[in-house]
Amino acid sequence: MTDFEYLSTTKHEQIAIVTIDRQKKLNALNDLLLKELEQVFAVLSEDDQLQGVILTGQGDKAFVAGADIKELVDLDMQTGRRGSEQGQRVFSLIEEFPKPVLAAINGYALGGGCELALACHLRIASTNAKFGFPEVSLGIIPGFGGTVRLSRLIGLGRAVEMVLTGDMISADRAEHFGLVSAVVELEDLLTESKNFLGRITRHSPLAVQKAIQSLYFAYDSRTVEALNMENDLFGQLSGSGDMKEGISAFLEKRKPMFKGD
Repeated sequence: MTDFEYLSTTKHEQIAIVTIDRQKKLNALNDLLLKELEQVFAVLSEDDQLQGVILTGQGDKAFVAGADIKELVDLDMQTGRRGSEQGQRVFSLIEEFPKPVLAAINGYALGGGCELALACHLRIASTNAKFGFPEVSLGIIPGFGGTVRLSRLIGLGRAVEMVLTGDMISADRAEHFGLVSAVVELEDLLTESKNFLGRITRHSPLAVQKAIQSLYFAYDSRTVEALNMENDLFGQLSGSGDMKEGISAFLEKRKPMFKGD
């Protein structure tokens, strides 16, 4: 894989672990890091053996502590729009990734960092994690999809509170809101994230992919359109090799050996 300045990628069995490493800036997002995130997920999408991705930050302080403020200083209406479009494009690429992406949130997830976590399909936080949208204190709003994804995940009322106050919330409160699935000790975060994702990757890769597609299509569609998509995807899976293997394994009381076909 291409060498990156701010990202490292390792493999654990069939899971890729992508680590953001810009510790001196608390892993803050800048233009180059966004481009590298776009590149790494484009490369990973071509790996047919891959079954999932864990995205985390290096160190014990921050997942991503927001955007690099120095890059915001000279923004005007045009460059602001372009920057927002770039972030939305990269984060949508992650959200639309065909394999499950889990954010292992190891500290501050603020502003763009919280938006990055929201773009992932799943989130687990360490006990020291903090979440928030401080943009209004800078005279701006979340611009990488935060106002859209946050309200859909935790409800409009709580999203309005988080965005308008700019207050940080704890990992426990984030779990209470439904922002994260679990809170674990920092030293256990990566292990627990692998275990959590393993509960998904043991199933049919094809079915998992179609489930993600159906869920996120429904997220943006009218009920009748979403039901039609679910019907179509269910039909595509019917009679597949994975379906036959899953049913045979159930009837024979053994573990299935899925091949993703």
